[in-house]
Amino acid sequence: MNRADSLRQLEQEVGVLVRRVKRVIGVRARLVHEEMQPSSYLMLAYLAEHGPTRSSAMAEIFAIDKGAISRQVQHLVDLGLVDRSQDPEDGRASLLSASDDARRRLADVAEHRRKWLDEQLGDWSAAELADFVEELGRYNQALSQSE
Repeated sequence: MNRADSLRQLEQEVGVLVRRVKRVIGVRARLVHEEMQPSSYLMLAYLAEHGPTRSSAMAEIFAIDKGAISRQVQHLVDLGLVDRSQDPEDGRASLLSASDDARRRLADVAEHRRKWLDEQLGDWSAAELADFVEELGRYNQALSQSE
């Protein structure tokens, strides 16, 4: 296979991956909370991983306007998944953080997801899996350089 054909095939496989990821995010969101919007799942996961964050930073990170962030955050607050606190550096601003309940729910979903993934990739050796992770990281790194 020549390079042009490989690049076309890469685009096709990445397209399959993107469609699968979108579907999986919806499933994970419902597993965290039956009323959670799929678009809010990644925000909640980000808050759980990175700690307290301002809404304005979330808007930049996710390239979403502040109004959309505000609506999604309010929905997560209403579900008890996000807590708001006053920013000690600027009393006019709020910090958002994943609630303890959200962290527990996310951890449960992550554990379930890893068990499922391990079953699906059960015929992959540890070396094959490590090689794939390394190559995928290299791919993401190469594409990140142009952003």
